[in-house]
Amino acid sequence: MATTTATITLASSDMMDSSLSISNTSTLYTAGTNTGITETTGLARKKFATASEFKLLDHGLAGSIMADITDDKSAKVYIKNLNDRGDGTKYVAVLINSIEIGRLYGGDWCFFPWKGGNDKDVDIDPSDATETTLEYTVFFE
Repeated sequence: MATTTATITLASSDMMDSSLSISNTSTLYTAGTNTGITETTGLARKKFATASEFKLLDHGLAGSIMADITDDKSAKVYIKNLNDRGDGTKYVAVLINSIEIGRLYGGDWCFFPWKGGNDKDVDIDPSDATETTLEYTVFFE
C-alpha cells in the first residue's frame, strides 16, 4: 500500500500574547478507504509571462490523467509560486469554476482537496505579465 503524508507546521513567536505552534500530519487516502493514494501527475513547473487567465489543471483534456479525477475519487493539489516576494504586489489567483479560492504571492503555496469533474478545472489568473514560475502536482486515486 502506498503511503503519502502531508505535513504542515505553523509557528510564530510574535503573532499572539503567547507563542503559536501548530503541527498536523495527514495520510492521503483513496475516497472512503484506508488505502493510500497511489497516483500522481509528478512534480511539474510552468513558466509564463502573461496577465491572461489560463488552465493549470484541465480536467476536460481528452486522454489526460486529469480526466481520471472524478467527483467520487480523492485528489489533492499542491501549487507553489516560485517567484520571490518582490514588492509584495504581484500574485497569481487560483480559481476553480471561475471562483477565486486564493492568491499566491511570491514564495506562497497551497495544498487543497480537489473534486474533479466537469467545470472543475484549476485556473490561474496572474495579477500582471511578470515572468512567473509555478510548481505543482496532483495526488489522486
